[in-house]
Parts: sequence; C-alpha cells; structure tokens
Amino acid sequence: MLRLLAVIAVGGAVGSVSRYLAQMAVTRHFTHPFPLGTLLVNVLGCLLIGLFYALAEKGTLASTTLRLLLTTGFCGGFTTFSTFSYETLTLLENGRYLLVALYVAGSVLLGLLATFAGVALVRAL
Repeated sequence: MLRLLAVIAVGGAVGSVSRYLAQMAVTRHFTHPFPLGTLLVNVLGCLLIGLFYALAEKGTLASTTLRLLLTTGFCGGFTTFSTFSYETLTLLENGRYLLVALYVAGSVLLGLLATFAGVALVRAL
C-alpha cells in the first residue's frame, strides 16, 4: 500500500508541475482575462484520463501501479476536473441520468458556493 501511495504522490507532483507550466505558457501568449490556461488544462486532463482508462480497459495498461500513476496521480495533480468528467461519463454510461444532473449541478454550484464561503470567511476575519 505504501508503494502505491508513493507512486500516486510522484504522479501527482509531476501533474501539478505540468499544470503550472502549461498554464504559464498559455498565459504568456494569451493576456486576456479569460482563464484559457485553466480551460485548456482541464480539457487536456479529460482527454488524458479518457485515454488512460480506455487503455486500462483494453488491457494495455495492465499494471495497477501504472494506471494509478497516470490517472489518480498525474491526472489528479494535473486537474481534478478530469476525474469529475470521467465519473460523470461513467454515470451516463450506466444510465444514471438523475445522478448525472445532481453530480454536475452539485459539483459546480456547491463548488462555487464553497469557494465564495472560503473567501468570505477570510475577508470577515
């Protein structure tokens, strides 16, 4: 178990640094206030987690360790939006449409509310 946690941690570190570098590269070339860097990272992370899970399903990523390194580790560090996207896709594929609506709406709305609450809490102190 400790070995798997170390693998996930390494993947997460590489993913986090990759996210930062990708966002900085986009920001250097795109100075508009729209968060294009974050959008591109989220979309790329979704593409990658889709590729990694599909490869795992085909048996190409037969190693649990490699799958965890790439999905939970790298993609998790690169963007948690990729996990959200994959979980939503899984619910859709299983015909759980009400859960999809609740998960998507809840994640976006509650996430925004929680961010607002955190900012408001700090500003109130």
